[in-house]
Amino acid sequence: MTVSDINRENGKMSVLSRVLMAIAGIILFGAIFFPMWRMELSAPQYPEGLTLQMYAYKLAGNVASINDLNHYIGMKTLHTEDFIEFTLLPYILGFFGLLALVSAFIGKKKWALTTLILLLIFGVVALIDFYRWNYNYGHNLSPTAAIKIPGMAFQPPLLGFKQLLNFGVYSIPDLGGIIMIVAGVIIALVVVMEYKWYKLLSKKKAAAVITAGLLTSLMSCGSEVAPRPVKVNEDVCAACKMTIADLKFACESVTDKGKQYVFDDISCMINFVNNNKDVNVKKMYVSNYLNDTEFLEVESAFFIQGGDVKSPMGGNTAAFKTAAEARQYAGQLNANVVAWKDLGL
Repeated sequence: MTVSDINRENGKMSVLSRVLMAIAGIILFGAIFFPMWRMELSAPQYPEGLTLQMYAYKLAGNVASINDLNHYIGMKTLHTEDFIEFTLLPYILGFFGLLALVSAFIGKKKWALTTLILLLIFGVVALIDFYRWNYNYGHNLSPTAAIKIPGMAFQPPLLGFKQLLNFGVYSIPDLGGIIMIVAGVIIALVVVMEYKWYKLLSKKKAAAVITAGLLTSLMSCGSEVAPRPVKVNEDVCAACKMTIADLKFACESVTDKGKQYVFDDISCMINFVNNNKDVNVKKMYVSNYLNDTEFLEVESAFFIQGGDVKSPMGGNTAAFKTAAEARQYAGQLNANVVAWKDLGL
């Protein structure tokens, strides 16, 4: 029997596990000094965007500008001193950092397991508290607000993207939050190694779990870039600011964060993408001229331009699902068949 086996029988961690626990403890202390979460807001009147950052002990970013906007819809203004969480969080993170270091020093695997369980409980409670905070601020609106929409709530997303009127709101962990996640993963890895939980899965089961995880990730990625239905006579073009009135020429771009921009003309979408290089567009879609409820990816669509094709802003370009349809309507409308790459993007 080796020294490592004897140590495990006595509930002691390996040297590697103790080093990993120490690293987790150190970076947990570091998380205190970096923003834990961030919300990014974008709208046509704020092309550069607004950012709200949440440290363990304060709010930062464009807080004053966001408070001005919140005033119009009746949301409470945001102030660091109004949140008890900003008083408690530095001590909580310090506690977990110290607990991980003590676990590394004592070297008992039960300490690592206890640290992981407490950290998971804290993570769940923190997310619930964050949701409650978002819900209260988005629903408890002042009845004297300048902008009142019956039944409308302005609750920001807990995680991911959400459209609130003409504002797109994107909510994600910031550097401090990522550090906490990394620390949690390290501690979980230590517990799995020390308790040999990985042996509970056979190779086939492990492969099935990994495959399912990959498929879920792929499906999630796909859903993030899906276009949304355009609301005729209601949605406004992100480029020219005109109300979209003809769905046959509607277009949409979706960013890598899932934010959707709608346009009334393909020329508007191209101009917007060319003039906003800081917007990371992942997918672009055009309406099927023959079925205005269907969006086509620009790379797979077929286009005609000119002649009797008359679009709202003079792009005069129509999209079709097949090459045969494009050729047929090019003849009927005295238009030219053109490729996506030739449209100016």
